[in-house]
Amino acid sequence: MLVFTFVTALAMTVTACGGGNSSTPPEAQKPDAGTGNTNTGSSVTAPADSESALAQALKGEFKGTKVTMFGPFTDADEVKFTESIKAFEEQTGIDIAYEGSKEFEATISVRVNGGNAPDIADFPQPGLLKSFAKDGKVIDVTSFLSDEHLKKQYNQSWLDMATMPGPSGDVMAGVWARSSVKSLVWYNKKQFDEAGYTVPKTWDELLALTEQIAQDGDPAWSIGIESGTATGWPATDWMEDIMLRTTSPENYDKWVNGELPFTDPIVKNAAEKMSEIWFNEDYVYGGRKSIATTSFGDAVKPLFDNPPKAWLHRQAGFITSFFPEGLTAEDYDWFPFPSIDAQYGTPALISGDIYAMFNDRPEVRAVMEFFTTAESLKTWIQSGGVTAPMNDADPSWYPNEQERRMAEFVQTADAIRFDGSDLMPGAVGAGTFWKGMTDYISGTVDLDTALKEIQGGWK
Repeated sequence: MLVFTFVTALAMTVTACGGGNSSTPPEAQKPDAGTGNTNTGSSVTAPADSESALAQALKGEFKGTKVTMFGPFTDADEVKFTESIKAFEEQTGIDIAYEGSKEFEATISVRVNGGNAPDIADFPQPGLLKSFAKDGKVIDVTSFLSDEHLKKQYNQSWLDMATMPGPSGDVMAGVWARSSVKSLVWYNKKQFDEAGYTVPKTWDELLALTEQIAQDGDPAWSIGIESGTATGWPATDWMEDIMLRTTSPENYDKWVNGELPFTDPIVKNAAEKMSEIWFNEDYVYGGRKSIATTSFGDAVKPLFDNPPKAWLHRQAGFITSFFPEGLTAEDYDWFPFPSIDAQYGTPALISGDIYAMFNDRPEVRAVMEFFTTAESLKTWIQSGGVTAPMNDADPSWYPNEQERRMAEFVQTADAIRFDGSDLMPGAVGAGTFWKGMTDYISGTVDLDTALKEIQGGWK
Protein backbone atom coordinates (compact mmCIF):
# COMPACT_ATOMS: atom_id res chain seq x y z
CA MET A 1 0.00 0.00 0.00
CA LEU A 2 2.91 2.36 0.77
CA VAL A 3 4.39 1.96 -2.71
CA PHE A 4 1.00 2.43 -4.40
CA THR A 5 0.37 5.64 -2.49
CA PHE A 6 3.84 6.92 -3.31
CA VAL A 7 3.46 6.28 -7.03
CA THR A 8 0.02 7.87 -7.12
CA ALA A 9 1.32 11.00 -5.41
CA LEU A 10 4.08 11.42 -7.96
CA ALA A 11 2.14 10.50 -11.07
CA MET A 12 1.00 14.03 -11.90
CA THR A 13 4.37 15.57 -11.01
CA VAL A 14 6.65 13.59 -13.27
CA THR A 15 4.68 14.19 -16.47
CA ALA A 16 6.11 17.69 -16.84
CA CYS A 17 9.64 17.12 -15.61
CA GLY A 18 11.39 16.53 -18.92
CA GLY A 19 14.19 19.03 -19.23
CA GLY A 20 16.24 20.41 -22.05
CA ASN A 21 18.62 17.43 -22.12
CA SER A 22 18.24 13.71 -22.65
CA SER A 23 17.81 11.71 -19.46
CA THR A 24 20.67 9.51 -20.64
CA PRO A 25 24.10 11.15 -20.37
CA PRO A 26 25.46 11.84 -23.89
CA GLU A 27 28.29 9.62 -25.07
CA ALA A 28 30.48 12.70 -25.42
CA GLN A 29 30.61 12.95 -21.63
CA LYS A 30 33.17 10.46 -20.35
CA PRO A 31 33.58 9.73 -16.65
CA ASP A 32 36.71 11.03 -14.98
CA ALA A 33 39.06 8.16 -14.31
CA GLY A 34 38.08 6.34 -11.15
CA THR A 35 35.43 8.86 -10.03
CA GLY A 36 32.37 8.39 -12.23
CA ASN A 37 32.19 12.19 -12.60
CA THR A 38 30.62 13.04 -15.94
CA ASN A 39 30.41 16.79 -15.49
CA THR A 40 32.37 18.20 -18.41
CA GLY A 41 30.33 21.36 -18.84
CA SER A 42 28.81 20.24 -22.17
CA SER A 43 25.50 18.63 -23.00
CA VAL A 44 23.34 17.44 -25.89
CA THR A 45 19.86 18.85 -26.31
CA ALA A 46 16.95 16.42 -26.51
CA PRO A 47 13.28 17.04 -27.35
CA ALA A 48 11.43 18.95 -24.63
CA ASP A 49 8.84 16.19 -24.35
CA SER A 50 11.39 13.47 -23.56
CA GLU A 51 10.39 11.23 -20.67
CA SER A 52 11.87 12.41 -17.39
CA ALA A 53 14.40 10.39 -15.44
CA LEU A 54 11.99 10.14 -12.52
CA ALA A 55 9.26 8.70 -14.75
CA GLN A 56 11.73 6.09 -15.96
CA ALA A 57 12.85 5.34 -12.43
CA LEU A 58 9.28 4.75 -11.27
CA LYS A 59 8.98 2.14 -14.01
CA GLY A 60 11.98 0.35 -12.52
CA GLU A 61 14.37 1.15 -15.36
CA PHE A 62 17.23 1.98 -12.97
CA LYS A 63 16.68 -0.88 -10.57
CA GLY A 64 19.90 -2.10 -8.96
CA THR A 65 21.78 1.18 -9.34
CA LYS A 66 23.32 3.18 -6.52
CA VAL A 67 23.38 6.94 -5.92
CA THR A 68 25.85 8.18 -3.30
CA MET A 69 24.93 11.12 -1.12
CA PHE A 70 26.95 13.04 1.45
CA GLY A 71 25.67 15.61 3.93
CA PRO A 72 25.49 16.92 7.49
CA PHE A 73 22.51 14.83 8.63
CA THR A 74 23.58 12.69 11.57
CA ASP A 75 21.86 11.05 14.54
CA ALA A 76 18.10 11.81 14.62
CA ASP A 77 18.20 13.85 11.41
CA GLU A 78 19.84 10.99 9.54
CA VAL A 79 17.11 8.61 10.73
CA LYS A 80 14.43 11.03 9.54
CA PHE A 81 16.12 11.48 6.18
CA THR A 82 16.52 7.76 5.51
CA GLU A 83 12.87 7.22 6.42
CA SER A 84 11.82 9.95 3.98
CA ILE A 85 13.51 8.19 1.01
CA LYS A 86 12.47 4.64 1.91
CA ALA A 87 9.36 4.45 -0.30
CA PHE A 88 11.27 5.84 -3.29
CA GLU A 89 14.01 3.26 -2.90
CA GLU A 90 11.45 0.43 -2.63
CA GLN A 91 9.56 1.53 -5.72
CA THR A 92 12.52 2.34 -7.99
CA GLY A 93 15.13 -0.15 -6.82
CA ILE A 94 17.64 2.71 -6.59
CA ASP A 95 19.83 2.58 -3.49
CA ILE A 96 20.48 6.07 -2.11
CA ALA A 97 23.62 5.42 -0.10
CA TYR A 98 23.71 8.30 2.36
CA GLU A 99 26.76 9.17 4.45
CA GLY A 100 26.45 11.82 7.18
CA SER A 101 29.27 13.74 8.80
CA LYS A 102 29.52 16.42 11.48
CA GLU A 103 32.62 17.61 9.61
CA PHE A 104 30.74 18.00 6.34
CA GLU A 105 31.99 21.50 5.45
CA ALA A 106 35.66 20.53 5.67
CA THR A 107 35.26 17.07 4.15
CA ILE A 108 33.18 17.99 1.09
CA SER A 109 35.89 20.33 -0.19
CA VAL A 110 38.53 17.63 0.15
CA ARG A 111 36.36 15.09 -1.66
CA VAL A 112 35.31 17.33 -4.53
CA ASN A 113 38.73 18.83 -5.11
CA GLY A 114 40.28 15.38 -4.80
CA GLY A 115 38.11 13.89 -7.56
CA ASN A 116 36.00 11.82 -5.18
CA ALA A 117 32.77 13.82 -5.17
CA PRO A 118 29.53 12.13 -4.09
CA ASP A 119 26.75 11.99 -6.65
CA ILE A 120 24.71 14.41 -4.53
CA ALA A 121 25.71 16.60 -1.59
CA ASP A 122 23.48 18.43 0.88
CA PHE A 123 24.63 21.97 1.61
CA PRO A 124 23.02 23.57 4.68
CA GLN A 125 24.92 26.78 3.90
CA PRO A 126 24.72 27.76 0.21
CA GLY A 127 27.80 29.99 0.54
CA LEU A 128 30.06 26.94 0.30
CA LEU A 129 28.19 25.63 -2.75
CA LYS A 130 28.85 28.92 -4.59
CA SER A 131 32.55 28.19 -4.86
CA PHE A 132 31.91 24.80 -6.46
CA ALA A 133 29.38 26.31 -8.88
CA LYS A 134 31.84 29.03 -9.87
CA ASP A 135 34.51 26.39 -10.58
CA GLY A 136 32.12 24.37 -12.76
CA LYS A 137 32.09 21.40 -10.37
CA VAL A 138 28.28 21.05 -10.07
CA ILE A 139 25.68 20.01 -12.64
CA ASP A 140 23.25 22.73 -13.71
CA VAL A 141 19.89 21.15 -12.86
CA THR A 142 18.18 23.06 -15.67
CA SER A 143 20.03 20.72 -18.02
CA PHE A 144 17.45 18.03 -17.18
CA LEU A 145 14.66 19.73 -15.22
CA SER A 146 12.32 21.92 -17.25
CA ASP A 147 11.53 25.51 -16.37
CA GLU A 148 7.88 24.51 -16.29
CA HIS A 149 8.50 21.89 -13.63
CA LEU A 150 10.76 24.06 -11.50
CA LYS A 151 8.33 26.99 -11.53
CA LYS A 152 5.48 24.66 -10.66
CA GLN A 153 7.33 23.18 -7.70
CA TYR A 154 8.98 26.33 -6.30
CA ASN A 155 8.13 29.99 -5.96
CA GLN A 156 10.49 32.23 -7.89
CA SER A 157 12.41 33.33 -4.79
CA TRP A 158 13.62 29.76 -4.24
CA LEU A 159 14.79 29.50 -7.85
CA ASP A 160 16.58 32.84 -7.54
CA MET A 161 18.41 31.64 -4.43
CA ALA A 162 19.51 28.45 -6.20
CA THR A 163 20.91 30.40 -9.16
CA MET A 164 24.63 31.05 -8.80
CA PRO A 165 27.48 32.27 -11.02
CA GLY A 166 29.08 29.49 -13.05
CA PRO A 167 32.31 29.50 -15.07
CA SER A 168 30.48 30.85 -18.14
CA GLY A 169 27.22 32.30 -16.83
CA ASP A 170 24.63 31.61 -14.17
CA VAL A 171 23.66 28.04 -13.32
CA MET A 172 20.98 26.57 -11.09
CA ALA A 173 23.32 24.89 -8.66
CA GLY A 174 20.82 22.64 -6.90
CA VAL A 175 17.30 22.05 -5.63
CA TRP A 176 15.86 23.02 -2.27
CA ALA A 177 14.89 20.38 0.27
CA ARG A 178 13.88 20.95 3.89
CA SER A 179 13.70 24.50 5.19
CA SER A 180 13.19 26.32 8.49
CA VAL A 181 11.38 29.63 8.91
CA LYS A 182 13.24 32.26 10.95
CA SER A 183 11.00 35.37 10.89
CA LEU A 184 8.85 34.27 13.84
CA VAL A 185 7.92 35.96 17.13
CA TRP A 186 6.79 33.45 19.77
CA TYR A 187 4.46 34.06 22.70
CA ASN A 188 2.58 32.29 25.49
CA LYS A 189 -0.82 32.03 23.82
CA LYS A 190 -3.00 31.59 26.92
CA GLN A 191 -1.38 34.37 28.93
CA PHE A 192 -1.17 36.68 25.91
CA ASP A 193 -4.88 36.27 25.17
CA GLU A 194 -5.90 36.64 28.81
CA ALA A 195 -3.92 39.87 29.06
CA GLY A 196 -5.89 41.24 26.12
CA TYR A 197 -2.85 41.86 23.94
CA THR A 198 -3.21 42.03 20.15
CA VAL A 199 -0.84 40.54 17.57
CA PRO A 200 0.96 43.43 15.82
CA LYS A 201 1.18 43.62 12.03
CA THR A 202 3.57 46.57 11.71
CA TRP A 203 6.75 47.73 13.46
CA ASP A 204 4.90 50.67 14.98
CA GLU A 205 2.27 48.30 16.38
CA LEU A 206 5.06 46.06 17.71
CA LEU A 207 6.67 49.01 19.50
CA ALA A 208 3.26 50.04 20.86
CA LEU A 209 2.68 46.52 22.20
CA THR A 210 6.17 46.50 23.70
CA GLU A 211 5.46 49.80 25.47
CA GLN A 212 2.04 48.58 26.64
CA ILE A 213 3.57 45.49 28.24
CA ALA A 214 6.21 47.68 29.91
CA GLN A 215 3.50 49.93 31.33
CA ASP A 216 1.77 46.81 32.65
CA GLY A 217 4.93 46.09 34.65
CA ASP A 218 6.83 43.52 32.57
CA PRO A 219 9.62 43.56 29.98
CA ALA A 220 8.11 42.46 26.66
CA TRP A 221 11.17 40.70 25.27
CA SER A 222 13.43 37.89 26.34
CA ILE A 223 16.62 37.94 24.25
CA GLY A 224 19.83 35.91 24.44
CA ILE A 225 22.72 35.64 22.00
CA GLU A 226 25.18 33.47 23.97
CA SER A 227 26.13 30.36 21.99
CA GLY A 228 29.70 29.41 22.94
CA THR A 229 32.09 30.12 20.08
CA ALA A 230 29.07 31.09 17.95
CA THR A 231 27.90 33.83 20.34
CA GLY A 232 26.21 36.62 18.43
CA TRP A 233 24.39 34.71 15.71
CA PRO A 234 20.85 35.50 17.00
CA ALA A 235 21.68 39.20 16.62
CA THR A 236 22.61 38.64 12.98
CA ASP A 237 19.18 37.06 12.41
CA TRP A 238 17.47 40.16 13.80
CA MET A 239 19.61 42.35 11.53
CA GLU A 240 18.71 40.24 8.50
CA ASP A 241 14.99 40.37 9.24
CA ILE A 242 15.13 44.14 9.66
CA MET A 243 17.22 44.62 6.51
CA LEU A 244 14.59 42.74 4.50
CA ARG A 245 11.92 45.09 5.87
CA THR A 246 13.78 48.39 5.45
CA THR A 247 15.39 48.00 2.03
CA SER A 248 14.87 46.10 -1.21
CA PRO A 249 15.63 42.40 -1.72
CA GLU A 250 18.19 43.53 -4.30
CA ASN A 251 20.01 45.61 -1.67
CA TYR A 252 19.85 42.67 0.73
CA ASP A 253 21.54 40.52 -1.93
CA LYS A 254 24.22 43.18 -2.47
CA TRP A 255 24.81 43.32 1.28
CA VAL A 256 25.18 39.55 1.50
CA ASN A 257 27.57 39.56 -1.48
CA GLY A 258 29.74 42.32 -0.03
CA GLU A 259 28.65 44.97 -2.54
CA LEU A 260 26.73 46.99 0.08
CA PRO A 261 29.13 47.58 3.01
CA PHE A 262 28.14 47.30 6.65
CA THR A 263 29.14 50.96 6.99
CA ASP A 264 26.39 52.03 4.57
CA PRO A 265 23.53 54.07 6.12
CA ILE A 266 21.07 51.35 5.03
CA VAL A 267 22.77 48.80 7.27
CA LYS A 268 23.27 51.26 10.11
CA ASN A 269 19.56 52.05 9.99
CA ALA A 270 18.72 48.36 10.50
CA ALA A 271 20.98 48.19 13.57
CA GLU A 272 19.41 51.33 15.00
CA LYS A 273 15.92 49.87 14.53
CA MET A 274 16.98 46.78 16.44
CA SER A 275 18.44 48.96 19.19
CA GLU A 276 15.07 50.64 19.74
CA ILE A 277 14.04 47.44 21.50
CA TRP A 278 17.31 45.84 22.60
CA PHE A 279 18.75 48.89 24.39
CA ASN A 280 15.64 49.98 26.26
CA GLU A 281 16.00 48.66 29.80
CA ASP A 282 12.22 48.53 30.22
CA TYR A 283 11.76 46.33 27.18
CA VAL A 284 14.22 43.44 27.71
CA TYR A 285 14.19 40.87 30.50
CA GLY A 286 17.40 41.40 32.47
CA GLY A 287 18.19 44.54 30.51
CA ARG A 288 20.79 45.12 27.81
CA LYS A 289 23.61 43.75 29.96
CA SER A 290 22.01 40.28 30.08
CA ILE A 291 21.64 39.76 26.32
CA ALA A 292 25.21 38.69 25.55
CA THR A 293 25.38 36.33 28.53
CA THR A 294 21.98 34.62 28.16
CA SER A 295 22.03 31.39 26.16
CA PHE A 296 19.86 31.53 23.05
CA GLY A 297 18.17 28.28 24.12
CA ASP A 298 17.32 29.57 27.59
CA ALA A 299 16.03 32.93 26.38
CA VAL A 300 12.60 31.59 25.44
CA LYS A 301 11.87 30.03 28.82
CA PRO A 302 10.74 33.15 30.76
CA LEU A 303 7.70 33.30 28.46
CA PHE A 304 6.36 30.17 30.10
CA ASP A 305 6.91 31.02 33.76
CA ASN A 306 3.70 31.51 35.75
CA PRO A 307 3.19 34.40 35.52
CA PRO A 308 5.41 35.14 32.49
CA LYS A 309 8.57 37.12 33.19
CA ALA A 310 8.64 38.20 29.53
CA TRP A 311 6.17 37.94 26.67
CA LEU A 312 7.88 37.87 23.25
CA HIS A 313 10.82 36.00 21.72
CA ARG A 314 11.99 36.15 18.11
CA GLN A 315 13.51 32.90 16.88
CA ALA A 316 13.27 30.27 14.13
CA GLY A 317 10.86 27.35 14.24
CA PHE A 318 13.45 25.05 15.81
CA ILE A 319 13.14 26.90 19.14
CA THR A 320 10.19 24.72 20.14
CA SER A 321 12.72 22.02 21.02
CA PHE A 322 13.98 24.35 23.79
CA PHE A 323 10.51 24.96 25.25
CA PRO A 324 9.90 23.66 28.79
CA GLU A 325 8.71 20.05 28.93
CA GLY A 326 5.02 19.43 28.98
CA LEU A 327 3.94 22.23 26.66
CA THR A 328 1.58 21.42 23.79
CA ALA A 329 0.81 23.32 20.61
CA GLU A 330 -2.18 24.85 22.40
CA ASP A 331 0.14 26.58 24.89
CA TYR A 332 2.11 28.73 22.46
CA ASP A 333 1.81 30.52 19.15
CA TRP A 334 3.76 32.82 16.83
CA PHE A 335 3.26 35.75 14.50
CA PRO A 336 5.46 36.93 11.60
CA PHE A 337 8.13 39.50 12.38
CA PRO A 338 6.12 42.58 11.37
CA SER A 339 6.49 44.84 8.37
CA ILE A 340 8.54 48.01 8.92
CA ASP A 341 8.38 49.85 5.59
CA ALA A 342 5.12 48.99 3.81
CA GLN A 343 6.74 48.95 0.36
CA TYR A 344 8.79 45.88 1.36
CA GLY A 345 5.87 44.01 2.95
CA THR A 346 6.45 41.03 5.23
CA PRO A 347 9.30 38.86 3.86
CA ALA A 348 10.38 35.47 5.19
CA LEU A 349 13.94 34.88 6.34
CA ILE A 350 14.73 31.19 6.02
CA SER A 351 17.46 28.62 6.38
CA GLY A 352 17.46 25.33 4.56
CA ASP A 353 19.26 22.61 2.66
CA ILE A 354 20.11 22.75 -1.03
CA TYR A 355 21.01 19.47 -2.75
CA ALA A 356 23.69 19.77 -5.44
CA MET A 357 24.56 17.19 -8.08
CA PHE A 358 28.18 16.38 -8.94
CA ASN A 359 27.90 13.31 -11.20
CA ASP A 360 25.57 13.08 -14.18
CA ARG A 361 23.92 9.67 -14.63
CA PRO A 362 20.24 8.84 -15.27
CA GLU A 363 19.63 7.46 -11.80
CA VAL A 364 21.20 10.54 -10.20
CA ARG A 365 18.90 12.76 -12.26
CA ALA A 366 15.94 10.69 -11.10
CA VAL A 367 16.88 11.13 -7.45
CA MET A 368 17.39 14.88 -7.88
CA GLU A 369 14.01 15.12 -9.59
CA PHE A 370 12.44 13.21 -6.70
CA PHE A 371 13.94 15.75 -4.30
CA THR A 372 12.00 18.54 -6.04
CA THR A 373 8.76 16.94 -4.82
CA ALA A 374 7.24 17.42 -1.39
CA GLU A 375 6.69 13.66 -1.30
CA SER A 376 10.43 13.40 -0.61
CA LEU A 377 9.85 15.22 2.71
CA LYS A 378 6.46 13.80 3.68
CA THR A 379 7.46 11.61 6.64
CA TRP A 380 9.88 14.28 7.84
CA ILE A 381 7.15 16.94 7.73
CA GLN A 382 4.83 14.62 9.64
CA SER A 383 7.42 14.19 12.39
CA GLY A 384 7.59 17.96 12.91
CA GLY A 385 10.19 20.70 12.63
CA VAL A 386 10.46 20.86 8.83
CA THR A 387 8.83 23.22 6.34
CA ALA A 388 8.64 22.21 2.70
CA PRO A 389 9.86 24.78 0.16
CA MET A 390 7.91 22.97 -2.58
CA ASN A 391 4.43 24.04 -3.60
CA ASP A 392 2.90 20.56 -3.62
CA ALA A 393 3.09 19.79 0.11
CA ASP A 394 -0.25 18.74 1.58
CA PRO A 395 -1.14 20.99 4.55
CA SER A 396 -2.55 17.95 6.36
CA TRP A 397 0.98 16.52 6.64
CA TYR A 398 2.00 19.15 9.21
CA PRO A 399 1.54 17.91 12.80
CA ASN A 400 -0.06 21.08 14.18
CA GLU A 401 -1.61 24.38 13.19
CA GLN A 402 1.53 26.38 13.98
CA GLU A 403 3.60 24.42 11.48
CA ARG A 404 0.86 24.57 8.84
CA ARG A 405 0.87 28.34 9.21
CA MET A 406 4.66 28.43 8.86
CA ALA A 407 4.36 26.64 5.54
CA GLU A 408 1.65 29.05 4.43
CA PHE A 409 3.79 32.01 5.50
CA VAL A 410 6.68 30.83 3.33
CA GLN A 411 4.35 30.32 0.36
CA THR A 412 2.74 33.76 0.65
CA ALA A 413 5.65 35.91 1.88
CA ASP A 414 6.36 39.08 -0.09
CA ALA A 415 9.94 37.88 -0.56
CA ILE A 416 12.06 34.98 0.64
CA ARG A 417 15.73 35.30 1.42
CA PHE A 418 18.27 32.96 2.98
CA ASP A 419 20.03 33.68 6.26
CA GLY A 420 22.57 36.32 5.27
CA SER A 421 25.38 35.34 7.62
CA ASP A 422 25.24 31.79 6.25
CA LEU A 423 25.75 33.16 2.73
CA MET A 424 28.63 35.47 3.59
CA PRO A 425 32.23 34.20 3.66
CA GLY A 426 33.01 32.51 6.95
CA ALA A 427 35.41 35.29 7.98
CA VAL A 428 32.43 37.66 7.97
CA GLY A 429 29.26 35.64 8.54
CA ALA A 430 30.67 33.40 11.26
CA GLY A 431 33.45 35.79 12.23
CA THR A 432 33.35 39.57 12.36
CA PHE A 433 29.52 39.73 12.06
CA TRP A 434 29.02 37.58 15.17
CA LYS A 435 31.78 39.34 17.11
CA GLY A 436 30.91 42.86 16.02
CA MET A 437 27.27 42.52 17.01
CA THR A 438 28.29 41.03 20.37
CA ASP A 439 30.74 43.89 21.02
CA TYR A 440 28.09 46.46 20.16
CA ILE A 441 25.39 44.85 22.29
CA SER A 442 27.69 44.39 25.29
CA GLY A 443 28.75 48.04 25.04
CA THR A 444 32.40 47.37 24.25
CA VAL A 445 32.22 49.55 21.11
CA ASP A 446 29.77 52.03 19.61
CA LEU A 447 27.74 51.22 16.51
CA ASP A 448 29.98 52.95 13.95
CA THR A 449 33.05 51.15 15.30
CA ALA A 450 31.23 47.80 15.32
CA LEU A 451 30.12 48.20 11.70
CA LYS A 452 33.67 49.07 10.62
CA GLU A 453 34.99 46.01 12.45
CA ILE A 454 32.42 43.77 10.78
CA GLN A 455 33.20 45.21 7.34
CA GLY A 456 36.88 44.48 7.94
CA GLY A 457 36.09 40.77 7.66
CA TRP A 458 35.60 41.16 3.90
CA LYS A 459 39.32 41.87 3.51
